[in-house]
Amino acid sequence: MSLVMSWKKVKQMERKAVESSNLKSVGYDEEKELLEIEFKNGSVYQYADVPEEIHEELMNAESKGRYLREKITKGYSYIKMG
Repeated sequence: MSLVMSWKKVKQMERKAVESSNLKSVGYDEEKELLEIEFKNGSVYQYADVPEEIHEELMNAESKGRYLREKITKGYSYIKMG
């Protein structure tokens, strides 16, 4: 199954609000290894094949926006959901 096909089958996941100047909330589906990020501008992105430890590191990062830029956006496939 392609990533796009699997993304279409995923409903909006539950996200947790985070303290960040750029990110509003973060959700994670352990079974599908999908990370969902909602930005303060309203955009929502899903990142595929993200291991649990990366999600945990993001949630514990001092700067979540910097961690996202440096460790996730360049290393994982993503799609804009909204």
